Amino acid sequence: MIVLKVQHLRLSSALALAFFFLILSQMVLAAGPKDAEAAGATLFRDKGCSYCHGATAQGTQKGPSLANVRKKLKPAQIATQIENGGQKMPSFEDSLSKDEVAQLVAFLRAKHRPEPAPIAPKPQTPAP
Repeated sequence: MIVLKVQHLRLSSALALAFFFLILSQMVLAAGPKDAEAAGATLFRDKGCSYCHGATAQGTQKGPSLANVRKKLKPAQIATQIENGGQKMPSFEDSLSKDEVAQLVAFLRAKHRPEPAPIAPKPQTPAP
């Protein structure tokens, strides 16, 4: 009888924990895509992607246009390209976290790419 109660307690605790993670994942997904795209836009600017691919990913002499990358590559292929590099593109595996790569992929796959967050002004130091 005691064993049955302990097993029931473990099962109900496991179900409660699973339910908690289900709710948490739904909350993340609800706020996720647009937030990830916006974060990716800022990363694109701040991590130097725009140096080669242009401020709006239109391409430059250094890097190709990424305007239609969402139609040409699957998300996993974009992530692999970012992490491993290729041809002239360097690898960013050591300088970007998995979350940052996912945010860049979300930005590049967005149908309507958001503008990056404004750059925070540098604090002014008082003149002596």
